[in-house]
Parts: sequence; structure tokens; C-alpha cells
Amino acid sequence: MIRAVIPGSTRVRNCISAAACIAALVAGTSTVSRPLLAQSGPAAERGAPALGSILQGLGTTGRVLTIAAHPDDEDTQFIAWLTRGRHVETAYLSLTRGDGGQNLIGNELGEALGVIRTQELLSARRIDGGRQYFSRAYDFGFSKNAEETLQHWPRDTILGDVVRVVRAFRPHVMVAFFSGTPRDGHGHHQVSGMLAREAYDAAADTARFPVSGYGVPWTPLKFYRSARQNPAVASMRMNVGEYDALLGRSYFEIAAESRSQHKSQGFGVLQRKGVIMDAITREASRAPAPTNASDEKSIFDGIDTTWARLKLRTSNRGAQFALDSAGAAMREARLAFRAEDPTFTVEPLARALRLMRAARDDAALAPGRPVDAEMQDAMYLTMSRLERAIALAAGVAVEATAPRRVFPVRESKKQGVNDSLPVQIVVFNRGRVPVMLLDARVDPIGLRSVEADPVSMLIAPDSAATVNRYAIAYRQTTPWWQEPQRTGDWFLAPIGSVDEAQHEAASAVNARARLSLAGVAIDVVVPVVNRFADPVKGDQQVPVAAVPGITIGLENGIEYMRADVPVDREFQVRILSAYPDSAKVDVTIQLPDGLRPDSVQISRTLTPESPGATLQFRVRGTVPPGRLKMGAVAHHVGASSVYGYATIAYDHITPQRMYAPSGMWLSSVRVKLPPRAHVGYIQGVGDAGFAALRELDVVVEKLDAAQLATMDLSRFTSIIVGPRAYEATKGLVENNGRLLDFAKRGGTLVVQYGQFEMMRPGIMPYPIQLSRTAERVTMENAPVQVLAPDAVLLTTPNRIAPADWDGWVQERALYMPSTVAPEYRQFLSMNDPAEPPNRNGLLQASIGKGKYVYVTLALFRQLPNGVPGAARMLMNLIMAPPPASATPPKL
Repeated sequence: MIRAVIPGSTRVRNCISAAACIAALVAGTSTVSRPLLAQSGPAAERGAPALGSILQGLGTTGRVLTIAAHPDDEDTQFIAWLTRGRHVETAYLSLTRGDGGQNLIGNELGEALGVIRTQELLSARRIDGGRQYFSRAYDFGFSKNAEETLQHWPRDTILGDVVRVVRAFRPHVMVAFFSGTPRDGHGHHQVSGMLAREAYDAAADTARFPVSGYGVPWTPLKFYRSARQNPAVASMRMNVGEYDALLGRSYFEIAAESRSQHKSQGFGVLQRKGVIMDAITREASRAPAPTNASDEKSIFDGIDTTWARLKLRTSNRGAQFALDSAGAAMREARLAFRAEDPTFTVEPLARALRLMRAARDDAALAPGRPVDAEMQDAMYLTMSRLERAIALAAGVAVEATAPRRVFPVRESKKQGVNDSLPVQIVVFNRGRVPVMLLDARVDPIGLRSVEADPVSMLIAPDSAATVNRYAIAYRQTTPWWQEPQRTGDWFLAPIGSVDEAQHEAASAVNARARLSLAGVAIDVVVPVVNRFADPVKGDQQVPVAAVPGITIGLENGIEYMRADVPVDREFQVRILSAYPDSAKVDVTIQLPDGLRPDSVQISRTLTPESPGATLQFRVRGTVPPGRLKMGAVAHHVGASSVYGYATIAYDHITPQRMYAPSGMWLSSVRVKLPPRAHVGYIQGVGDAGFAALRELDVVVEKLDAAQLATMDLSRFTSIIVGPRAYEATKGLVENNGRLLDFAKRGGTLVVQYGQFEMMRPGIMPYPIQLSRTAERVTMENAPVQVLAPDAVLLTTPNRIAPADWDGWVQERALYMPSTVAPEYRQFLSMNDPAEPPNRNGLLQASIGKGKYVYVTLALFRQLPNGVPGAARMLMNLIMAPPPASATPPKL
């Protein structure tokens, strides 16, 4: 599923598929080094704690790759214990980006949700210190077993991705977080456990996975699985609650902060103190010792990850001498470290870096020896840590700011347009040793710095140097994996040999300052940001982005419309300019047969002060049933634009922009409305129900759950509670009694699915039970048996027919009760293949003079996709005679 987007907006709506959305809307080398980024973020990445931690880790060169299926599956406490506590280079490979899940913080679903969860993982890794990888697998939703999952994911394709990551990261140890058996529950989980072990066995197999497509072979030495859920089988346990005096926190506290970045899934956790145990079990080993897994004291037992081993990997005397001397210099730096004044570590750190570079060059030139990947990794990791340590010890900070958040991509036909971005790069010397600035430039892939004279400035302590540069964009800033678009349930963009942070850095707008400190040159790379002071949040730094000069989009990606009924509706078209000067834009709208606009064309002049405008097109006419195309085109200086973007922005992630053609679907449905319906709507999670009701001409009001206690509800004929609202909506649980009273007085209360909170006393009028595995029907085309074909709920005002179950997406129902009280009447029965039927997808019970309807049908996925049957069912759900005291609304 891809998303139709709106320029200058955070609102995103679903499209059924990439091809459908486009048609409708238009009418390998490895490195373990990382760029030095701006000194912001967790305390573990700044100042004395960061420097002290790096110094402790110099000479530690072990690597561990952990593997699971989704964002949030990772064991953050294990990762934090390894990275922050043992200074082990640790990575998490998530097979998917979590696209098929649910969203507790907004309405984004599908690929837009995948963008959020990707960023949440990157936020988590910045806290716990790990690295992040993905395969190309698309999260198509909940899967009950591995067999079903592998019907969606080409097994060899996704296994090949895991092998690529293993060969790129080159771990000594691999750890799967799932067992690879049916007890994992989710089919994605099971497949991740299966493919992890297969990759461990196959990563060195060049016959099956040739070097040309998958990278240089690698042989991991040990394979473990998490025993966190079953400590009885553990071969090793570790105290992840261990306290780190330098960081002032335990590794579990760090991990809890990391895990709490998964905000779209509501995974905030307590930062508990004290002893907390984690566990793993060894499943395979190629290491020489120990034979018995229970005798191990460390996951690296039998694996030499010490500094001394590097000398044994080269016969070059110069390289061996340089390695010896570098080790001595690093020990000297550790002894010289003082948190209050780290200046005395600069010289030995610089000497160590100089020697490491000499050792690298000498080892590479050794006659007759191929490049040693193990030695290369250890050297690059150590040099990367040394470079960062030098910058921290010297008190160097680099900032790169721009006056705008967006700037236009240069197109060949627009060479005369002012489309460059001024960037100011400032290097601060806040330490006690001089710093030489050798160069400063804007240096991301796809953008080029305007030619400028070389820089050579000596920056004295407590001073700064400023360099002004101009950047020109030749490519828009967009999530890299979405180009090209995916096919089926896997993405087409090659994953390459770098991690997600490096992918993101390569597609962002960055500035690079080359500095000389104590005789060695290092690069500090920082994002170019637009910086401003928010009155509430304070210092805000938004990374700048390259976007098309003029973008355009309709408000929604898809809307319902009643078929064969006169239409009189306004459509909003949003245009946005990224140019630093005025731009006149002419906008035309393209309509399906049967509809006509009041204006063929509307013109606006966009300025830097007012770069965006929303245009209203009034449309009249009548349309037949079906899925109809609608589009919009912006004309500017002889060129046309048919693309728009939406910015996905939340406080805990880096803002991202998603692009799509500037148009939408109209889902024209033959649907009858309940007479005199007046609906109150309490918004749920990822909920498009309110918008669907308005588009279908129902009188509907959005309700604030926190104000239910004082609100007059008698004017409503029915009230709808959105999906998972009892979990996510403030004040709803406390005021639920008011909703039940509304139903008792004769109203209809429709509650969409919740999770285990629905079993709490007082939430539902009669009890239900949900099993621990939360029954669901994941096959969107699963047969539906109607148990009461003549019931009012299924016949009035629309008779629900077999065709109404066609065209559903992702799933039929979720979190279905396993048992219900006898007061509930059951209307539908459905099940996935080889499973018993569940009759609890749609329930209704009498309560006083009214009725209570509980719906676990996945309407939250169908309504944003314009599924006709979902619209007809929604009308039946709100069908009820008005309470005696209700005043019929004016339609």
C-alpha cells in the first residue's frame, strides 16, 4: 500500500496499491565507520560521558548482529548492554519497517507508517548505540504462520538480503530474537528466526550467493537465540540492569528510553533500576572453545577480539610496529583522561590515529596478500572511534544552518531560476588547543556545492570560524527505499552494504568540515538545519530538504461519494513553492465524466512570505458507481507539476517527506442513509470513520471524550467510538458511563474494536473474553457467513450482500472475542483457512431502550481505501430511530 500525500500537510490517506494510486492520482563495500554528527542527542553521545565511553571501548573490536521481524521486536536491553556496557559494535536487522501495523499517534498507515517506524528505530539506536539494518520485506500485516508469510515474501530474495547484511556488517556472533518455530506466534517472527539461522549457515556460500550480488563471503563464528521468554533453556544470563557510573545510568534504563521511542505502538516503558536479567542460548558454534555452551562466560569465548590479534593478521613489519605504538598511545589517552579537562587526551589520541592510518596503509600494501576484511573492519572501527574522540576532547562543535527548510531541485529547463540554498557553516573551538579549518562544504550525494575558494583558517580557543556556501539540489530528499516503488510485498530498492543511518545521511543535506587537530585531519559531518526558537519547545532544528520547486496535491488520496445522487462538494487543492522568490501558479482540475467544476482554472502568486495556498474548487454533477479518477495540475513558467508531498513530523523523529502524484480516487458507492441520522464521533487510532461519514453526507460531529461528562448527548441518534479509543483517548474510560447511559435512553452506541482493555468491568455492558493470542482473520478474502440474513443490522438501510465483502484489504477482523455473554447477538462468522469459525466479528446487545454494537471488522483499514461494502456496513451500524428527546437535524 502506498500513500497519497498533500504538500505542506501531515495528513496522509491510503491507496490500495502502488499501481492503482499512480493511475488514479495522475489522470558494495563495507565500512564500520560512521560520520561524526552534531553534538546533540542523548548524554551518552556528548561531552565527557561520550569521550570516556569511547576511550573505554578503544581496542574492542567484536561485532554482534541481532535479527528479528519488526520495529519493536529488538531486545533493546541486550543491545544497550553490548554497546554501552561492553563497547561491542552491535546491529539490529529488522526484516520489515512495520508498515502493516497500527498507529497510536496519528492516521498514517501502510508505507507512511513504515516511514515513522523506521525513524523510531533510528531514534532508538541513537540512544542505545546500536546500528540499524532492514531487508526489503514489506510488512503486509499480521500473519499466523511461516507458510503464509512466505507466500508473500520470496524466500530466497529476503534470505539473500539477510546474507547481504551479514556479509556487509561481518559479525562474529549472530543472535536471533525468535525461535523460528510456531511458538513465535506471528508468522513474520517465525520467518525471521528461520532466515537468521539459514543466513548463519549460508553467508560463506559463494555458489548459492555469489560475490557479485551479495558481497565478499563471511563466516560468523557463533549463533545464539534469545531465551528471554524461556530462561530455563538459557546457556548464558547477563545482568542488563548493571549500573554505569560514567553514564550515570544502568543499561536497562538506557534500553527503556530506547524502547520508548516506539511511540506509534504505545511501547513506553519504565526505566527501572536494580538487577534485571536477560538470557540467550547458544545454538551453533564454529569457535574452538568451549565445547559446552553452559561453560561460556562471554558470547566471545573462543573468539579472539583483542587488539593483539591484529598484528598476527599482517606480516608487514611497519604495520606491526604502528599497531603496537597505536595501542600504547590509546592506553596513554585513557590514563590522561580527566572529565573536567580532556585536553591532555588530544595529543595521544591524534598520535594513535596517525599510527592507525599508517598501519592501514602498510598492511594494504603488503605484497601478495589480499585485503583482510577482519583487519579492515577492526582498523576502520578504531579509527572512527579515534576521530570522534579527538573532536570531543578538543571541544569542537560544527553547525550548518540555512534560512529555509526547503529549497528547489534544479531542473535542466529551469537553469535561470534562483534555486540555490545559502548555507552557513560555523566551526566552534570550545576547547584549549588550536584548530585548523582546512575545508567546509555541502557534501551529500545528489547535491553539489557551488565552487568556492579553499579554506584555511586557524581557530583559536574560545573562538569560531564562519564559512558561507551555496548548495544546489539535483535530487529530491525522500525515503531512499521507496525509489523505485515496491512490487507486491517487497521493496525494489537494493539494500546495499551500508546501514540505515548511512543510507539516510546519503540522501540528506549535510555539511562537512575538514579539521586539523594536533597534526591529524578529521571530518565532522553535520546535517544542514533550519534553526528557530519555539516559544514552548525552545531551540528547534529542522533538517532542510530538497523538494520540487512547485508541488501540488488534493486534500485526500481517496474520498467516498454517493452514486446516482446529485453532488455539490468543494475539493481543496494545496500548492506550495520552494523558490526564494515569487512564483505565479495556474491550477487546473481534472474530473471524471459526470462532474464539472465552477472554475476551470485558478491562479495564485506564491511568495517566500506565503509559500503555500489552498484553492477551493466547487464541483457539481452526478456519478455512477465505481472507482473514478480525479487530478490536479500546477503550471509554472511553462512547466507542469503533478506531484505533491506530505511532511511526516513528530517530536521524537526526524521529519520525512513522502511524494505521490497530485490526484485522488473517488469511490462512488450506491448507499442509502439512515433517516434523520445525527452521529457523534469519538476519534480512535488510525481512524478514517469520521471523514467517511461526512463524505457520505451524514450529519456528524466530532466529540471530545474528556468533555462527555458535561455534554448534552440527546441530540444524537448514534455515537461511534473509533478503534482502540479506550486505550488511546484521554477521558474516555472515565466518562464511559455517559455513553452507556446514552444507549440506555434509546440511542445506538457503536464501539469499534479494542484490545484487552475491553474486558475491564464497566467498559462494555456485558462481558467478553479475548484469548491471549487475540483471534483475528488475516485473510482479507476469507469467506463470511451471515448468521442472521434478515436482521435489521444487515438489511437496513442497506441489504448487505456477498459483493459487499469484495475488495477488502489486509484483513477481515482483529481482536475478536473468544467468548461473549449471552446478551450479545452474533451476526457474522468467519475464519482463516484450517481454523475454527469465530462468530464474534459483529455483536449487538440491547441496553435499556437502545442498543450497543461492537465491531471488530477491520473498518479502519477499509474506509481509508474506499471499500464500498465498508461504507454500506457503516450506514447500517448507525441506523436507529432517534431517542424520544432528540431533535431531528436538518439535512
